[in-house]
Amino acid sequence: MLSFEEEIIEETPAVAITPKPTLVATSIAPANQPSVSGRVNANDKRVINGQTDVNQLVPFKYHWAWDKYLAGCANHWMPQEVSMSRDIAQWKDSTALTEDERLIVKRNLGFFTTADSLAANNIVLGTYRHITAPECRQYLLRQAFEEAIHTHAYQYIVESLGLDESEIFNAYQEVSSIRDKDEFLIPFISILTDPEFKTGTMLTDQQLLKSLIVFACIMEGLFFYVGFVQILALGRQNKMTGAAEQYQYILRDESMHCNFGIDLINTIKLENPHLWNNQFRDEIQGLMQQAVELEYRYAEDTMPRGVLGLNASMFKEYLRFIANRRLQQIGVDVLYPGAANPFPWMSEMIDLKKEKNFFETRVTEYQTGGALSWD
Repeated sequence: MLSFEEEIIEETPAVAITPKPTLVATSIAPANQPSVSGRVNANDKRVINGQTDVNQLVPFKYHWAWDKYLAGCANHWMPQEVSMSRDIAQWKDSTALTEDERLIVKRNLGFFTTADSLAANNIVLGTYRHITAPECRQYLLRQAFEEAIHTHAYQYIVESLGLDESEIFNAYQEVSSIRDKDEFLIPFISILTDPEFKTGTMLTDQQLLKSLIVFACIMEGLFFYVGFVQILALGRQNKMTGAAEQYQYILRDESMHCNFGIDLINTIKLENPHLWNNQFRDEIQGLMQQAVELEYRYAEDTMPRGVLGLNASMFKEYLRFIANRRLQQIGVDVLYPGAANPFPWMSEMIDLKKEKNFFETRVTEYQTGGALSWD
């Protein structure tokens, strides 16, 4: 996996877009319009508004989507495989963590416990039914499962530390900096999950594309990064190392989710160039600018004073740097020229090859099949 600074857009090979029948205004392609032989031709596939059989995975057209699915499977992990014993001892020790450090942990869990559920709902109830390329759907299924694992991980941390579950799980309703981020996202979920919403027109196709950009480039590509930096900074100081290890694996997953989403967006642009006009690009810039402001307010709320060698003002530069990267990856002009990355060590956290092998940390008796009962 590329380091954060070296991350580039995975180039989708130019595809000759051949004339096709009039698009059916539906999000779920019927298994009609077959080739003369009655078999699916890969060149006839489309990411949205396709008319080939969505149940037929091969022949592949979008090899990048299948490759990411295989990579996701190879990166599989479960929260309970990470020991929380040291975290529990530190949390109980009144001298091991400062009050500001405890606030960071609780605010992070308060945001993330709901955020990954929102992401899962958006995939399962919205995005999946509007994507008509089975290779891409296959990855979305894997991504939805990973979102469930992430929610499980946060619950596992909350339970291990003995935190007030009602406080943590209601934070998205009671803490304004968390609630504001969620309220920014929810309208884009509501559009795709509306059973009456169907793609096939200029308006609805742009609405779908906008929602994909919000979730890949803003939610998973921006809103998660203040929290990632904070918890991983704790781990770098040998504090809350179990939680930090789980966040590192979550960061690895989310980095792949973001890259998949960017490839999906760029492929839709390639196949539907009429959607990508100046007005649409300006709207995306406006959303990104709003997101940077929301995430910075979250940084100020979670870090009212300097801690861990960090302060809120450092995150202003970091968020601008990330926003520029996301905009560049989908072909939009940057908002903050010259913004730099104040946390270069985050590259090492994204690229797990520079860290210990996760599977070496598993207990020796671990067996996936050992949990099954055949009685």
